[in-house]
Amino acid sequence: MKHCPAEFKADAVALYRSRPGATIKSVAADLGVNTETLRNWIRAADGRRPGAHSVPAVAPQPDGDAVQAELAAARKRIRELEEE
Repeated sequence: MKHCPAEFKADAVALYRSRPGATIKSVAADLGVNTETLRNWIRAADGRRPGAHSVPAVAPQPDGDAVQAELAAARKRIRELEEE
């Protein structure tokens, strides 16, 4: 099991929230993380999981181009983390 930095978790939650109609499953697949892992990060960000580490609040929702750029950056960061 790999450890993801808090910034990556926050970015993943923000990406999910910025895509109306997207499913947790589709966003998790785009980021290369387990569906339940992303679901837990979202719950932690919402404060719905007792004892969960909170994820920082998300910024205002970006437009479609910004979402794609963020997704590309997240995928690049995942590859970097996997290489470490």
